[in-house]
Amino acid sequence: MHSFSGAYLAARVAETDNDLDSAIAYYKRALSFDADNAMLQRRLLRALIANGELTESLPYAKALTDDEEASRLARLVLAIDAFRHNDYPGAENWLAVDADSDLDRLIIETMRAWAKIGEKDFENGQKILDGLNRPEWFTPFRDYQLAIAYAYEGQNKKATEAFERLIGGAQAAMSAETFARVVEAYATFLSSIGENDKALAILTDTIEAGLGISPLPVLRDRVAGGEKLEFIIDSPSAGASEVLLAVATELASGGGDTFVQLYLHLYLHYGLALKPNSDPILVQLARVAERLQQPQKAIDYYQKIPSSSPWARFAEFQIGLNLADMKRYDEAVSHLKSVLEEDPSDIRAYLSLGRVYTAQEDFKSAAELYDEAVEVLGPPQPQHWNIYYQRGIAYERLKQWPKAEPNFKEALKLYPDHPQVLNYLGYSWIDMNMNLEEGMRLIKRAVELRPSDGYIVDSLGWAYYKLGDYDKAVENLERAVSLQPEDPVLNDHLGDAYWRTGRKLEALYQWSHALSLEPDEDLKKKVEEKLEKGLPEEEPKKMANAAGTAASVMNDVSETATRPNASGTGNSGDSERSSSQPDQPGPDGKGDKVEPAKDRDGAEGDANFYTVKAGQTLWSIAVEQLGDGERFREILRLNPQLRNPNAIYPGLRLRMPE
Repeated sequence: MHSFSGAYLAARVAETDNDLDSAIAYYKRALSFDADNAMLQRRLLRALIANGELTESLPYAKALTDDEEASRLARLVLAIDAFRHNDYPGAENWLAVDADSDLDRLIIETMRAWAKIGEKDFENGQKILDGLNRPEWFTPFRDYQLAIAYAYEGQNKKATEAFERLIGGAQAAMSAETFARVVEAYATFLSSIGENDKALAILTDTIEAGLGISPLPVLRDRVAGGEKLEFIIDSPSAGASEVLLAVATELASGGGDTFVQLYLHLYLHYGLALKPNSDPILVQLARVAERLQQPQKAIDYYQKIPSSSPWARFAEFQIGLNLADMKRYDEAVSHLKSVLEEDPSDIRAYLSLGRVYTAQEDFKSAAELYDEAVEVLGPPQPQHWNIYYQRGIAYERLKQWPKAEPNFKEALKLYPDHPQVLNYLGYSWIDMNMNLEEGMRLIKRAVELRPSDGYIVDSLGWAYYKLGDYDKAVENLERAVSLQPEDPVLNDHLGDAYWRTGRKLEALYQWSHALSLEPDEDLKKKVEEKLEKGLPEEEPKKMANAAGTAASVMNDVSETATRPNASGTGNSGDSERSSSQPDQPGPDGKGDKVEPAKDRDGAEGDANFYTVKAGQTLWSIAVEQLGDGERFREILRLNPQLRNPNAIYPGLRLRMPE
């Protein structure tokens, strides 16, 4: 820090770590050694804007207006500052810059149009927007800007026609969130001109089509209650902010690398500068913080959203989930319970609280919560699929498969072909040696639907591994690792598959790599043991498939696979597949005949006995009759004559525990 190079390098490292506060401090320190260094000024300008410090960035922007690399960025900052002061001619002057890309052109030209509108020159503002006709992907963004511009100008007929065209054709060209914003704009416009019935219809139709994204349900309830909504665009600055919000939302929906994240920050903070009370922009900034694993910063953004906002309840859910990400579980549970009490009919409240219980591995509380949700919500509706899915996960983790399985099936009935549900149910069947053909079909279908999901592809590879098809296991597990290279479980699975195919040196490398990825303690111990001893030799056995036929497989050493869920505890509602199953016995219909078990006095009896059916294993019998596959060991202890657990056959009578 006491040299130019030290301060500069510290700033770069901080920037890479998304620690913008530190990066800004270090860049300023570096500039104290070389005040005229344009490269440092550019980096500091970007960091200041990305951190939302627009006012502090102004001196650096003015210094870089003629800089070849930073002039567009600097002039855009100055244009936004002019908008903030209602200096529309000044904004138009700063926006007189060549665009570096189509995206730049869309933003700059749209802002120029709103500057014209601010100068009371709507005709030329409209001409600028009309000129945004190439490339083709401009169309929905341009049409949205035209619609809100007409509405702002009070040209209600043209605004209605523009919104109707947009609603009819834009959904496929936009992310769900951007389309929901279009619907929000149209509904608030209709309500503001006294057409609440029409506003209610468009909100209801959108929600029933499966796009009930916040804040649409809240707005629907307000309109239904007779409230007159205010149009979301109340100034040229607010209109200009919409293009920045739309672009940022589209960038966010696609994920993206550090470069994308930089521009996402820039556009959102530009938009917030233009419209400081924009709740959707605050939500997007909070989501960026969540993706960057900055839960406290996300909470700070959510807490800026007022209780009167239609985003308020969504923000409360996310605050609870972010508290859980910081391991502040008691606070998270208390917070979300209070949110649930405010509206026990809100499915999101159950899902949010349930995710906190799951993060704590308190599956009993999660199952009880989802039981309560099912009772409160009444007859299953399509939107309830996730409640049943999460309840199935909770019961599966409690090793109560007879309660878990019907929930997965109900979730699939409500939401056919949901890849996460297909994956979880299919893998669970295979993991328990049940319904093998159907289980594999479900997993393959999940992979078809989500071919780029490393966790689902891993499930397919691990299913092949458990069925003894190690070559196919390697093929799929290699692909899974390429999709999710930072996950220790996937790397460990690939190591196991390499070992079984004789590629032992590669297996040792893969296990070592899994250790370097900081696995949990259970997996760490197992990987360390494999690095020392390898995998044990296994004898071939037979495993019954769903049709009662037998396929040759190899027994496996089952590992604990813990996958992240959507929120980071947390975000987005879908939990990935987690498995923690013991070694499983398999049937062999060709085994030695075992005499029927006798009761205590030597006589055969019906009490506490079970007759084996075709295709069953001790594991599946324990699941079906006792509710827990691990209890197959109790059956073995009660039937000492059954020295080989695979040697069971249809008609065999087994003494059963209580």
